[in-house]
Amino acid sequence: MASAPVVQVFGQPASTDVARVMACLLERKLEFQLVRTDTFRRGHQLLPELVKMRDPSGKVVLKHGDITLSDSRGICRYVCTEFPRWCTRDLYGSGALERASIEKWLQAEAQSFDTPSAALAFHLALAPPRLVGVEEEARRAAAAVAESERRLLRVLDVYDDALGRSAYLAGDEFTLADLTHLPAAHGVARSARGRALLASKGNVARWYAAISARPAWRQVVVMAHGPHRAVGAREEATAAPPASEVCVQTTLLSAAP
Repeated sequence: MASAPVVQVFGQPASTDVARVMACLLERKLEFQLVRTDTFRRGHQLLPELVKMRDPSGKVVLKHGDITLSDSRGICRYVCTEFPRWCTRDLYGSGALERASIEKWLQAEAQSFDTPSAALAFHLALAPPRLVGVEEEARRAAAAVAESERRLLRVLDVYDDALGRSAYLAGDEFTLADLTHLPAAHGVARSARGRALLASKGNVARWYAAISARPAWRQVVVMAHGPHRAVGAREEATAAPPASEVCVQTTLLSAAP
């Protein structure tokens, strides 16, 4: 049997967009090359060939032969439709009705779940340490956290109700509808307050525990954060998943000015 086609993913694995694409590729057991674009080190700049490919918003880029795509959700759809024979399960639905249900939740993730999740993760993980000792700014940060929590809770109410009727968002099987939520949900769950928020909705908590324990996602977390990741106020080891059949090559792409 021939090996799966090779695709290239350009970006930082800690990025939510890159993590989403890698999770999809790993679930589909597709061989790919991760080209880590080192945009954060001082004294380095992107290579001209990457600049030409790069989406103006700086989103993840996937290259497959002569095809270059950006936007992580669009890439996931492409992967699921372009390589159906390589997958071990149908993440994007096997019929029109199934796919319509999956699409409904893909839209919900992009339009309703992602923004409050990202805002809450930012305010909990990044803003507070920078504002120590500045009372007015600290009050603003606390208000921002509370507002992000309020907005996300409103979304989680809808999710909790839906997940009370099925194991996963689009039915009783894991699909792309669930996968696309993983990066943002992971960002929320990295803080104790975020985990408590998810745990406050029983069906959501059960669902997140199931999807975040998948070997493909565990491998993404290790690639993004290393064998240890910060959890609350302590360091917790993250065991790498068992060796899989997927071949992932990693290359660092940067250039001195």
